[in-house]
Amino acid sequence: MKKLLQLTICMATSIIVAQSREIPVDTVITTTHNATINGATFAYTAQTGTQPVWDENAKPIATLHYTYYTRNNIKDRAARPLLISFNGGPGSGSVWMHLAYTGPKILKIDDEGYPVQPYGVSANPHSVLDVADIVYVNPVNTGYSRTIPASGKEVDRDKFFGINADIKYLAEWLNTFVTRNNRWRSPKYIIGESYGGTRVMGLSLALQEQQWMYLNGVIMVSPADYKVIQNSGPVAEAINLPYYTAAAWHHNMLPAALQSKDLLEILPESEAYTIDKLMPALAKGGFLETTEKEAIAEKMAYYSGLNKKDILNQNLVVPTSFFWKNILKDKSGYTVGRLDSRYLGIDKQLAGMKPDYNSELTSWLHSFTPAINYYLQEELNFKTDVKYNMFGPVHPWNNDDDNTREDLRLAMAQNPYLNVMVQSGYYDGATTYFNAKYTMWQVDPSGRMKDRFSFKGYRSGHMMYLRREDLKTANDDIRNFITRTVAIDRSAKYE
Repeated sequence: MKKLLQLTICMATSIIVAQSREIPVDTVITTTHNATINGATFAYTAQTGTQPVWDENAKPIATLHYTYYTRNNIKDRAARPLLISFNGGPGSGSVWMHLAYTGPKILKIDDEGYPVQPYGVSANPHSVLDVADIVYVNPVNTGYSRTIPASGKEVDRDKFFGINADIKYLAEWLNTFVTRNNRWRSPKYIIGESYGGTRVMGLSLALQEQQWMYLNGVIMVSPADYKVIQNSGPVAEAINLPYYTAAAWHHNMLPAALQSKDLLEILPESEAYTIDKLMPALAKGGFLETTEKEAIAEKMAYYSGLNKKDILNQNLVVPTSFFWKNILKDKSGYTVGRLDSRYLGIDKQLAGMKPDYNSELTSWLHSFTPAINYYLQEELNFKTDVKYNMFGPVHPWNNDDDNTREDLRLAMAQNPYLNVMVQSGYYDGATTYFNAKYTMWQVDPSGRMKDRFSFKGYRSGHMMYLRREDLKTANDDIRNFITRTVAIDRSAKYE
């Protein structure tokens, strides 16, 4: 009888907790919480759920999972800014900035960003929820977002998986979200990390021209500029040198004349050399004089910590993967991380052109994956058996006709309210800080809108907010950017 009773209890329990492997197309779960942020204690509401992507016949062809935070007891919601947050990849869920940067909760890590067990989340005293409501959006096949049907020949991948398709359907989805949540009157900001930088550049114009939705700000976090990253030539080949300087400085690999100075003292020198000397030299290619080639290699070694002979052997074109593999080869035998070169790895053998794995990414997945799965299901009460895709199946990805730089320029020209802030970590070797500066410089060739751009650098990597000191500083930079550009009672016009 005792065994029968135990079996009955287990069966009943399984019925209660049973979930579905299908994500609901249109649903929302609401919970309330309290936070102390930037010295203020207040209540807030979290809504997490799914909202459809409609086709031209009003048929749902995908559903996007999102989490939306609003501060309670706001008298004038129309005047309160809305921050719309995307990560990148393409194919990455919104987990990274959601659970480590701007949101009210952050994952448990140490002060430099390394995993701490037991896994979980804690309060984020630096979140920007005190000054803006925030929605974190998972594009198709990331997080819990899925196509309808989830797979098969019926799925038209051309509607989702490419730069222009991505921008088009997300702009339409945001129209629905803003309408449902009555945020049309609010000042609006979009923030995108990595590929998300490309995404928000394109969205700035798509929202204006396709949805008639005008923004106050675009924030690009460690942005990926495909016009440089996926191309060769003097700019793409030279632009990584200041990053090499930063990462080598962090690991004490520079000559004493540089190593004895602070990082921010030496980076302008490396940047100037890159623009004034290295790019013109690489433009000469095989017709560069031998003496000049030797001098360039000598200076590259000086600013990178690499061996002059290795630089010459590669005709002055040093891939980032070679740097990650070899900068510490003779000192400690470790490799350094791609997205954050503070992280160290161990390869099977010392020799080679690239590391066996990305040491920083394995560390991040180590801590983020259990945290987001716990947080959404247990604290926000979104129960499902669907897998949360940290990285989802979105490839092949169509990068053709990338006009996002020009899109941002035109959006800014049409909208005098629109301002741009770029945030980058000096130790990011994937989307380097100097590449981000270069992108910013190239958006508006006229220079007439340069006062609406700002750049912020941090002593960390791609996800600079993982370092506790930068978490505070970077959130403060966003808070100040929003406060400065909210433009209440200011006319949108050129004087």
